[in-house]
Order: sequence, then structure tokens, then C-alpha cells
Amino acid sequence: MERRDFVKTMAAGAALGIITQDTQAVGIHNSSEKTDVTVKNDRAYWCDLMYRMAEPVLSAMSKGELRKRMSVEVSPTWDGRDKSVTYMECFGRLMSGLAPWLSLPDDETQEGKQRKQLREWALQSYAHSVDPKSPDYLLWHSEGQPLVDSAFFSNALIRAPKQLWEPQDKVTKERIISELKQLRRVKPPYSNWLLFAAMNEAFFKSVGESYDPMRVDLSIRKMNEWYVGDGWYMDGERFHYDYYNSFVIQPMFLEILEVFSQQSESDKKAYNQALKRIQRYSEQLERMISPEGTFPPFGRSLTYRTGAFQPLSLLAWKKLLPEKLSEGQVRAALTAVQKRIFTNPTNFNAEGFLTIGFAGKQPELGDSYSNNGSMYLTSECFLALGLPATDSFWTAPAADWTAKKAFANDKFPKDYAVNY
Repeated sequence: MERRDFVKTMAAGAALGIITQDTQAVGIHNSSEKTDVTVKNDRAYWCDLMYRMAEPVLSAMSKGELRKRMSVEVSPTWDGRDKSVTYMECFGRLMSGLAPWLSLPDDETQEGKQRKQLREWALQSYAHSVDPKSPDYLLWHSEGQPLVDSAFFSNALIRAPKQLWEPQDKVTKERIISELKQLRRVKPPYSNWLLFAAMNEAFFKSVGESYDPMRVDLSIRKMNEWYVGDGWYMDGERFHYDYYNSFVIQPMFLEILEVFSQQSESDKKAYNQALKRIQRYSEQLERMISPEGTFPPFGRSLTYRTGAFQPLSLLAWKKLLPEKLSEGQVRAALTAVQKRIFTNPTNFNAEGFLTIGFAGKQPELGDSYSNNGSMYLTSECFLALGLPATDSFWTAPAADWTAKKAFANDKFPKDYAVNY
């Protein structure tokens, strides 16, 4: 069996929760399973599942063959936009969630070999994405949707600059800057879309390129106007009870402010305020995870699956989890969620690409803008892989999360609204 096939087989076994010595996969942990083996298995499971998602995309795109290998699937209510946006959504969203893991140094472990291969493929894929002569040149110059996924594309470069930006050759860097800047042609609606425009400007700032301060300032001002309290923002002029505070609003707002936080006292103050708000929101997210690892299926874009828990993984990666949440309980809760969603093999198609669905293939759950490339936003739940295996997030004993304690009649903290 070739190495690639062996790794895919291992990853598939881990994703399905098969318990073997080879895959090191386990089921949802009971409180009595707080051992070193459990800790190692959690990370192995995350790594194998992330590799399973990324390998078909990057192995193909690194050769300019993503369009050739990836069949497009769209929602039954597809709105008629150019379907080739699928490839831009797939690559940009995957890279945003994958970037922190690729930022770790090389080593000779199985995980290290996976990371190195993915990073090499990613660098080649970035080059193809902006090369007009490549079959995998992305949809930069059509419609407004490319602005959305350009922000995930650039967010990945912010998250792993030394691994994904600095090694690029001069021509590729110039092309990336040019393609992102021409997207200023898109007038974002007054909604979470303002953050996509601001994220690209934050990227320009991070690499020493000229940026448009008005696009950043407008985004910051409107987000603060749209804050409704207790850790929640509206999406524009209306409140939406969905996971967009997770998918886009809270993480992008925090990371945009992080780039500019050293620029002035007011920017630093804005960052600190946004941090407290996302920490509060993350406390609520953690309470949504049931004792069995399920979570409420409500709102738009439910097919982004575990991307709903991006804030928890982001704060874990940045070592900024709120005091009320221990690393052991967050890791255990997120692992349980991943396993509940990805146990169903129909989450992936025969070619290994994600399908439209929530806990399996459920195309009827797609929205009018949903394609199978959109689904790769689920990778945002893997940001904590940017912490090395020796970090306390991975070495801390697994602990019961809030709902698991509550329904076991164990002590758990009460919850109160906040005023920031």
C-alpha cells in the first residue's frame, strides 16, 4: 500500500471512530478515561481528520488539478451564480482553518510528515490560485462572492506568515496583492461582509503594504454599533439567531483588531473590548455542547458543521480562553463534537471531498449560496492544532464540559449576563 493510501485509510478509520492501535482513535470520553492515552488520542484524531479534509484539495491544487478532480455540488436552491466559485471557497476556507497547524516546525513524527507535505502543497496551491495561466486560477474577477473568500484566503496568510507568505516567490506575492486589491471593486453590503473587506486591508498592513484605513475604520465602527450585548453582535441592522458570530463576525473582528492593536491606544482598547466579548460568547458556545457532543441545529449555513465552534478553537490557539473554561474541558468538548458530526461516512464523497450537509450528506440543508466548497469552513474548528503536542491544551487531562456536568448532577458554574 502506498504511503498516501495508507494515511487516507488511517484518517478514515479515525474519522469513523474505529478503535485500533494503529489509528489511535477512541470514542467520546467518559470522565474515568482521563489518561495519557486519551490525551494522545485526541490530538491524533484531530490531525488525521484535518489531514483527511485537506489532502484531496491540496494534493490536487498543487498540481493545478483541483478543477479536474473536484466535482461541484450545489444546493437544490442554488441562486445561479458562477459555480466555479466553489474552488475559491474550498481553498480559501480550508487554508484559513489549516494555517495554524502548518505554522508548527517540522519534525519526524507521522504528524510532522503530514504537516510538511500539506505545507508544501499549500505553497504550490497559492501560486496556482493567482496564476492566470493555471487551470486552478481562482474566480477573482467575477461577481461579489470572491470578496468573501478572499478574506479567508488572506486570513490564512496572517495566521501563518512565515510558512505561507514569506516563502512565496516575488511574482506570486505581487499577484496575491494585486488580486486582493482589485476586489476593492466590490461594494460590500452593510453586514458581516464589511469584515471581509477589512480583513484584506489588515493583511496588507501585516505585510507592510499600503492599505485603506477607511475600510478598516468603517468595519470597526459598524461592528461596535451592531453589538447587542452579552457577547452577541447583529449581522447588519438585524439580529440573526445563527452561528455567524462564530463563522465570521467574532473571529474576523478580533483578528482585524489584533493587527491594528499596536497602532494607537484607541485601537488597543477596541481589541481588548472585542476580546472580552468573544470570550463571553465562547462561554455560551461551550454550554451548547450536550453531554453526547451534539449541539443545536439552528440558523443559516448550518452545513458549515463544526465551524460553529471556531471562537473556542481560536481562543485556545491564542491561549486566551476565558477563566471559566479549562483547556481540558474545551479539548474534550470539541473532540466530542467532531466525532458526533464526522462519524457518518457520507460527510465525504467517493473522491474524498466534503459534501453538503450537517452530520452527513444532507443537500436539502444547503442555502441558496451553498456549494461543496463552502463546507470547508468546518476547518475553522481545528485552529487549536496550531499549538504543539507538548502544549497544556493537549497534555491537560480531559475534563467534563458544562452540560456533561449538569446532566450528571455534578457541580457546575451558574451563568450570568455581562455588561461589556
